[in-house]
Amino acid sequence: MSLFQETYDVIVVGGGHAGSEAAAAAANMGSKTLLVTMSLQNIAQMSCNPAMGGIAKGQIVREIDALGGYSGIVSDTSAIQFKMLNKSKGPAMWSPRVQSDRMRFAEDWRLMLEQTPNLDFYQEMVDGLLIEKDIVLGVKTSLGVEIKSKTVILTNGTFLNGLIHIGDKNYGGGRAGEKAATGITEQLVTLGFDSGRMKTGTPPRVDGRSLDFSKMIDQPGDENPEKFSYLDITKPLIEQRSCHMTYTSPLVHDLLRTGFDRSPMFNGRIKSIGPRYCPSIEDKINRFADKERHQLFVEPEGWKTVEFYVNGFSTSLPEDVQYKALKSVAGFESVKMFRPGYAIEYDYFPPTQLRHTLETKLIEGLFFAGQINGTTGYEEAASQGLMAGINASLKVQEKDSFTLKRDEAYIGVLIDDLITKGTEEPYRMFTSRAEYRTLLRQDNADSRLTPKGFELGLASEKRLKRMEEKHEQAEKFVQFFKDTSVKPDDINPILETKGSSKVKQSGKMFKIFARPKITMDDVRKIESVEAFIQENELDREVIEQAEIQVKYSGYIAKEKLNADKLNRLEYVRIPENFDYSQIKSMSFEAREKLKNIQPTSIAQASRISGVSPNDISVLLVYLGR
Repeated sequence: MSLFQETYDVIVVGGGHAGSEAAAAAANMGSKTLLVTMSLQNIAQMSCNPAMGGIAKGQIVREIDALGGYSGIVSDTSAIQFKMLNKSKGPAMWSPRVQSDRMRFAEDWRLMLEQTPNLDFYQEMVDGLLIEKDIVLGVKTSLGVEIKSKTVILTNGTFLNGLIHIGDKNYGGGRAGEKAATGITEQLVTLGFDSGRMKTGTPPRVDGRSLDFSKMIDQPGDENPEKFSYLDITKPLIEQRSCHMTYTSPLVHDLLRTGFDRSPMFNGRIKSIGPRYCPSIEDKINRFADKERHQLFVEPEGWKTVEFYVNGFSTSLPEDVQYKALKSVAGFESVKMFRPGYAIEYDYFPPTQLRHTLETKLIEGLFFAGQINGTTGYEEAASQGLMAGINASLKVQEKDSFTLKRDEAYIGVLIDDLITKGTEEPYRMFTSRAEYRTLLRQDNADSRLTPKGFELGLASEKRLKRMEEKHEQAEKFVQFFKDTSVKPDDINPILETKGSSKVKQSGKMFKIFARPKITMDDVRKIESVEAFIQENELDREVIEQAEIQVKYSGYIAKEKLNADKLNRLEYVRIPENFDYSQIKSMSFEAREKLKNIQPTSIAQASRISGVSPNDISVLLVYLGR
């Protein structure tokens, strides 16, 4: 008798951040879903630093939440510190970040998944796919159990043929203390998929009782902390735990260099590429030899645990070298190490082999999400899992697929970059990757995406109504500034203190508020403004939204105009399996790239590296445009 008599709609392989979001999305959309993972104890494990969000990543978490995903909620329930990064810059750069309780994060994720209808669990290793005539039919486990399914989502993280390196030692593993997954890469390669190897790393974990925090710089959370989720089921933190900052030194660097001859990164044993924007400590002191010190952030792993994460000290050097160097860091003189840092190599599949839905081009019904696509980071993985879960469910239900454009979400930028440009190093999201970042702010993710989440059946009607009320209140407040005049006697004292030129006659408040130096705190000193806020019971989110709309209205309008112009090219579709070899007047490189990636629109084709504006003009002629 088979363990699984039924055929699932969606099987998700892997229980990390991508797998957890994929399983939740598919199940919440009504698909009968199975999550298969090697360890149910490690669902949504924070393999690296205990934090969610950060530059551009915080925007992604807000977008996941706005669509109806779980990452924002769990980030709030397990947070021990909140910070809004880049507040000194414009609102397009503001990025929320939480320090998380690692154990509570994983526990909250598991409990939320267990309470999700339509979702089953099975603990075992998947080592093969059931495929017939280029259509996926399910999975096969290492015990030989076959489980049938209409779609499969692979979210294997760093587990595919994972190899852990510490100095001159290495051993198979997908994460510290967990074995690697085998079989899937080999099968996919025989089916025609291209695969590659990537590397990532993690720093040592240390005993906080052995650290002298008086020698470090305190890094507290925000005085008035916010939260990630737009839902009111989570609350901002009342108490917070501090992080601390310290520095390496020339002595630390010299001690680290004594192990370079045994470093797998320098002696050639690691051949794969690691994340450029999160280099190991040995890579930093090698590449930036002129710098006498590097920042280290000492981050607590939870509310009660004594374990700390040494952010900035990622390394694969021998454990004795790691220990000696750490003892020379200020505040670490008596350090006790829980475990050394390590590097890990793993298989990935270049994402140009996918459609924008994250379904593979070669095998129908098979989706990839997360680090298997060459990305790095919990947030990037979670957003792909969400989109793969949505599209697998829509495919089973025979509904139109769901994708996001570059002017709609950072998630849209991420997936379009992967599908169109590919990646040869671990891909990490930055605000600079988004050409419409003034539109894609963390504060308006709900306005942008909650209506879409509601249509999909992920975002509740209550969530939608809350967003609409917030949007209407902000619009009403902006209109108040446009309609209301202010007298010189009321505004000039404020303008004078801010070093802004005084006015000679009454004028609309919108124009004055739009001045660079004038803030909401300034205009709230005007009696009519504060009265409007109190009468309408406007909360912080609405007030912030209105201020951004007033002060950045010109930038926002300009970006919308540019986005609309480029989006016209999104509607110029390219027929599926278009024969580019017939276009002899197009460059050979362009023909090869277009043939490989098979863009669906002229806009996507124009973003492919190696395809010139002239190539696009030629293609338009052939398409009769």
